Amino acid sequence: MPLNIIPTPQTLTERDGSLNIDKAIAITINSDDCEDRFAVDYLVESLQKDHGITAMIGSDGIPLTINRTDGPAEGYTLSITSDGIVINGHDAAGVYYACQTLRQCISDHCGRYSTPCLEIEDAPRMQYRAIHIDNKHHQTKYEYIQYYIREMAFYKANILVWEWEDKFAYPSHPQVGAPGAFTLEEMQALTAYAKQHHIEIVPLVQGLGHVAFILKHPEFKHIREIPDSEWEVCPLKDESYELLFALWKDSMEATPGSRFFHIGSDETYELGLGVECGCAAHAAEHGKESLMRLFIDRCTKWVEEQGRICLSWGGEWKPETRQPPIPSMIWTDGNDPDHVKASIDAGYPCWIYAPNNDIPPLINNLLPWTKSCRSNEKIASQQAGSFYHTSDRYRRAAEHPDMQGSICTSWEDSGLHNQMWILHHICACEYSWNPEGCDIEPWIDRLYDNYFGKQQFAMRECQGLLQLNAHFFDDCFERRVWHYGYIGRMHLPDFPREGLEINPFFNQEYKVWINDAKEHLQLLDRIDYILTKNIELNVKRKHDIEIMQSCAALMRLSAELIVMMSVWEQKLCDASLDYHHTDKEKAAETLKEIEVLLRDHLANKEKIYADLVTLWEQTRLPKGLSTEDHQYLYKRERARHFANKTPDMRYLVYDMDKLDIEGYLTRLEAYTKEYEQVVVST
Repeated sequence: MPLNIIPTPQTLTERDGSLNIDKAIAITINSDDCEDRFAVDYLVESLQKDHGITAMIGSDGIPLTINRTDGPAEGYTLSITSDGIVINGHDAAGVYYACQTLRQCISDHCGRYSTPCLEIEDAPRMQYRAIHIDNKHHQTKYEYIQYYIREMAFYKANILVWEWEDKFAYPSHPQVGAPGAFTLEEMQALTAYAKQHHIEIVPLVQGLGHVAFILKHPEFKHIREIPDSEWEVCPLKDESYELLFALWKDSMEATPGSRFFHIGSDETYELGLGVECGCAAHAAEHGKESLMRLFIDRCTKWVEEQGRICLSWGGEWKPETRQPPIPSMIWTDGNDPDHVKASIDAGYPCWIYAPNNDIPPLINNLLPWTKSCRSNEKIASQQAGSFYHTSDRYRRAAEHPDMQGSICTSWEDSGLHNQMWILHHICACEYSWNPEGCDIEPWIDRLYDNYFGKQQFAMRECQGLLQLNAHFFDDCFERRVWHYGYIGRMHLPDFPREGLEINPFFNQEYKVWINDAKEHLQLLDRIDYILTKNIELNVKRKHDIEIMQSCAALMRLSAELIVMMSVWEQKLCDASLDYHHTDKEKAAETLKEIEVLLRDHLANKEKIYADLVTLWEQTRLPKGLSTEDHQYLYKRERARHFANKTPDMRYLVYDMDKLDIEGYLTRLEAYTKEYEQVVVST
């Protein structure tokens, strides 16, 4: 089996022969650095957990020697011969990363472990390799954050930009933190834990726009730019800064030793529209950009006074701008490599940004997909998946010699489980560490083997099929009302009137949907087979497979409902047109068959939903959790995120709930009883 190391090392030379790991590994550390000792202890733990290999310091066995040598920051060399292993780390991070690479070199041949003889010389292309996790709509558990830190460190990310919103219990304003939010002490402990794995936690606490988690509380209504919108603070009011700076100060105290602080400041939909506060007049005289600049500059200066470097989504350098940004503020929203390189040349630093492209519920778009709109079939375009646009943008940006950093996001707008972002993040790790290391097509195949194990079966195919079904799920019913205005997308079959009269519109009106649903059910059969097969093959990271199974079950429920409604209407037609005038008892039996269909669907929906919630809550607290001491304050916010449709997890079945099949069933049961009485009387 060829070597499969991610990120791809800068140089890797394989030699003849191999090192058979048929006995314990004896470790010698020629360093008294406590960070090196942690890296070794973690390696010992990982070798035992991953392979059952025993390793210890100072024992007899296969020699593993760890040294410190000069070289590029975070770099290392790794030499494996048939006689032993030598690691030369250029610093503590280099030693740690060499240990992660060594873990990936070990192959299992029917329970016998070995690694090829090789020489690796490696160091990152980009100094800052940031991944972003978004907790605005759910509260991850403490142990899950630790797990995610370890996973990202394994693939050599070194910054975790963590969007908290109300998932941190701000000491200065406790009402802002949601029930169950991480305490100051927990955040400090996680920051220390991440540092051991050479990851820096950077708080992202939104400012200017995107602050509904603050402004939904009535006591802060006075700092809104627009009184009726909780989305933005007024950039002209001193009280806005007093509140934000207090929350930010809390966040900095929670992340001691971090060099950066992220102020958000994007999606300012209503900036410059506030009349009473004076923003509209200011924008009319100086331009809306002036308000953004005023806010960003004031916040940047404050952040720098606290000893940190300011990151921001907004306030970027523009060639035509009359008010350039403060040169020390780092813009992190640059997904156009040419703009990023021009900004750096102009003296304004920025990191290349890899956003997730489109965010359907349940599954991330990693592979190419077709974006279409069924209300206008002419609107359809092929979209590059995040693997492709991330690798392309990072490569192009890395052509600039002063390109220092990257950031890869995972917006939770549609409520994906966080595990569905991890492959997106690993791609960013690959191409920020070594942009020229591997072409994207073969790398994708390598990724699935690396992540799930060489025994994995058809997981790339499964990803593509899940994406197809996720977009169909997203399109169904009225799920896109929240963003796209598809009101009245789908209705229940007609309810019978007196004499079993109905309007049989459903099968004609939704013919395309019904056919598509049947096709997607066939695709879901293939998905179910692949996922079940991988569980049987005992792949690595089976929890990801289980999450995918829960998503596929929900996709199936949606497609089956469309097909069921087609059958439902056909049975109504049979009862109305075929049986009512010739065999009323048969008509009544058919109505009861419809009742069974509806009951079965409702029971199935609740089981699938309950199973999904139970599984997802292995790594997160209940969504919308309230406690005796602290009630969760829910409000639908301006951005209309799919995940914010409900305070709990029912946003995933909300549009099926809105059909009110329960109400139809109740009415139908009464109608059937009345109809049967007519049958008996005649």
